[in-house]
Amino acid sequence: MSQVWRVATAPQRPALSLAVLARAADIGAVRHEVAAHCTRWGAPRAVADGAALCVGELLANVVVHVGEAAPATVRVAWCGGERLRLAVSDSDPRPLPVLMAAAAEAESGRGIALIEAFALRWGVEQGAYTKTVWCELSTTRPPGGSGC
Repeated sequence: MSQVWRVATAPQRPALSLAVLARAADIGAVRHEVAAHCTRWGAPRAVADGAALCVGELLANVVVHVGEAAPATVRVAWCGGERLRLAVSDSDPRPLPVLMAAAAEAESGRGIALIEAFALRWGVEQGAYTKTVWCELSTTRPPGGSGC
């Protein structure tokens, strides 16, 4: 009895992992790299831009709540099908992000609200010495659209 093997013809989508020092001045460069990586995967421009925005917000939280130049790791992975997973890890397990309502005149406090609006889902994985804040975006619907 012979077996038939089918090979998927989908393009390779290797994950992106960036070890960075979380500096406010460098967030734009990280955002650019994330968007470029998603574009190389063939993600629509709106998805690549949404991924860059979300990673920028997560990395800005590291700067604000852990400290300028704190070591962080940015990961972007295609989760198969229609999901893109973004994650930012840092070396401080304590300040866990929470969704809060920022006052209209406040200059900060909207990062997680943006993640909530753009992502299908988001969460935190806490370790003894680290935490990872992650979110998943749809690769078929524009970020921030209905259902995202």
